Amino acid sequence: MTLDPETSAKITRYRPRVPPPEWEQVADTVRMLVAASAGCSPYNVERLLHATTRLAAWCRHRGLPDDPEIWLRHETIDAFVLTGCTDLAPSSAQTYRSWLRHMRATLAWLERGEQTPPPMKAPKSVSRPYSPAQLDRLRGWAERLPGQARGDALALMALAFGCGLTSGEVAAVRAMHLRHLDSGAIVVTVPDTQRLIVCRATWEDVLARATDRPGDAFVFRPGRAARHAKNLFSSWTARHRPTGGLPALSVRRLRSSWIVELLSARIDLGVVAAAAGMSVSSLARYQHFVPALDQPTAVALLRGRPDEQAR
Repeated sequence: MTLDPETSAKITRYRPRVPPPEWEQVADTVRMLVAASAGCSPYNVERLLHATTRLAAWCRHRGLPDDPEIWLRHETIDAFVLTGCTDLAPSSAQTYRSWLRHMRATLAWLERGEQTPPPMKAPKSVSRPYSPAQLDRLRGWAERLPGQARGDALALMALAFGCGLTSGEVAAVRAMHLRHLDSGAIVVTVPDTQRLIVCRATWEDVLARATDRPGDAFVFRPGRAARHAKNLFSSWTARHRPTGGLPALSVRRLRSSWIVELLSARIDLGVVAAAAGMSVSSLARYQHFVPALDQPTAVALLRGRPDEQAR
């Protein structure tokens, strides 16, 4: 199976931030398992490497043979989740179980000569974007909030709707991840990704204010100490509900709105997909939210500029 160069490089140079004592003994096998299954997996390759490393170290610590077939047995995975993931929230442990079982299923199908493993779950649903009117009113509501609540609401909207970040990325962004370009644009460097993420012009002022904070301060809810604070978004949105019949703020809906806004502007699909960290084909799920072009605009686009045609 051929992986793209970026994914292949991530696997080759992977090393845990805090390597377990067993790392050197299991490293090659961990990389091999992830490389063999990553091309058929919907999951982030760094997360697969992390989960597989934990499983391999746990197996070696328990005295199990260094045999991937034994590591990926259903009973081994279940025992690992029950006894080796006690430091994780139950939902996170179950996520590890899903990742590892998907890896097992993928490798089993590939070994039998199948080119494409069967889908392991239903296609991801797409959150309905906010309407442009709702987004305008939500910003107005956010700007009227008192004190830190105002800064938090605007930062949430700027990162999720202005930059199209996922909830995990919104949680991770600190002031040091924001950079001004000579053009005035603000680029967001999200940890663990190489994507080019440029803030929409209408939200640059919000992120520009965040650059004045200490570099290690989070942009959303800067008072917290932990990147993965429990109920980071749900606790905030429960305390700050928009008035006037407006829907609650949702990172997923804000990100969907960002994607639909870019598609509606007819920005190149490859550019949108790269910025979103998605495949071009995945954007098709949002297409029914994109308004159709009126005929004069469609004619102008199809015709092209007369001076270009003359060249």
